[in-house]
Amino acid sequence: MTGADTAPPHPGGAATPDALLDARHDGAVMAQAVKCARDLATCAETYPDLFDAKPIDETLFNAVACANAFGSPWLTASGIRMAARTSLWIFGLDWLVDHVATSRDEVDDINRRCLAVAEGGAPAPGDGLTRFLADIRDEAAGSPAFAALRDDWLAQLRRLLECGARELAWKSGDRAAWPTFDEYLENADNYGSAWVNVSHWIVHADQSVLDHIGELQAASRDVQQVLRLLNDLATYERDVTWGDLNAQMLGVERAQITTRIDEIVARCRDHLRPLRRDCPEAAAYLERQIGFSTGFYELSDYWGSL
Repeated sequence: MTGADTAPPHPGGAATPDALLDARHDGAVMAQAVKCARDLATCAETYPDLFDAKPIDETLFNAVACANAFGSPWLTASGIRMAARTSLWIFGLDWLVDHVATSRDEVDDINRRCLAVAEGGAPAPGDGLTRFLADIRDEAAGSPAFAALRDDWLAQLRRLLECGARELAWKSGDRAAWPTFDEYLENADNYGSAWVNVSHWIVHADQSVLDHIGELQAASRDVQQVLRLLNDLATYERDVTWGDLNAQMLGVERAQITTRIDEIVARCRDHLRPLRRDCPEAAAYLERQIGFSTGFYELSDYWGSL
């Protein structure tokens, strides 16, 4: 991996014939990211009980905004808002499950409250997690595609919550009961990006996306596994310190993880190839997640310090 203080190589060298236009495009995308980051900061102010932990800081807001802006560089800040807000919500969920809850009963209660609100229930007063989720739900429900994708949205949220609880049980139990590498990877829904993606498609789906939503979600879960492993390569030392689970703690070497990433990426691109004609933006959205995250996790991470 590239050292933290080493600049990444420019694919075209120091200058290219279109350097000015490339930079203008990058600046426009960055402007949308800045607007998005301000929106995320406003969300944090609106739900202070959810986002008052030290590791959830302005740098995290900026990183989440940039990931979504450069993941969909053809969209405005309002166009990436759903993906960015659901991404931020997951950081709040992760913090409560991994670092605030003291028992499995507490985690089960978090999951119960979230599913009840996602299905249309009212959030409890003072519960920032479900208040934010209710606002996300209501915004999604205003999109024409919500009726068609509501069940997918709920199912993927349920997988996110259940997989988070399962990982907590693994890391809280005896090491002899820890998962195999394959079992760990099958639990990658706790990373959450597949739920972010279906939330994004609810806002942006046209008929072609709806017609191919099954194939897109299968590819989305492949991407999610890649992001889970890229994150694990980048955050091993932090995970040890914070008491989180990481593929490298299961006796898996970094070279094995890199090989598995390459295999999943190849499979994912095979799945996406026929979709590029009918769903070009949706396919590019998924491929750009892999590319952006590969570069990002070589140099940084989202969370701040404890």
